[in-house]
Amino acid sequence: MEVKNSDMMRGSLQISTDVIAKISRLAALEIEGVKAVSCGNSPVKGLFTKVNIRKPVEVELSDEVAQITVHIIAQYGYRIPVVSEALAQSVKSAVQNMTGITVSKVNVVVTGVAVAQADKEDDAEK
Repeated sequence: MEVKNSDMMRGSLQISTDVIAKISRLAALEIEGVKAVSCGNSPVKGLFTKVNIRKPVEVELSDEVAQITVHIIAQYGYRIPVVSEALAQSVKSAVQNMTGITVSKVNVVVTGVAVAQADKEDDAEK
């Protein structure tokens, strides 16, 4: 789906939902405490196995108003509600400033928690 803006003087502007998703992903990665934008581990087992493949950022558009869902892996040690609120504000601001599209809601889905590599090595030595 694309948003069309016909207010331009010499043509039209179309913004793809993929562009909105990319802006959202980049804005989310700027937030301290976000390790990755990902739906988590979903291994593909075989050719005939039913696999649920979701995009890490989903954008729903209705009447030029976007509702965005971002799936993240949080960094261990950060307060998830604080990180989620900062992420939602960052995504909303970035999308509205860059595209002019109103964002009604940003949903954050935490699909995992990442532990720092140094912590894993310390645990393995014990």
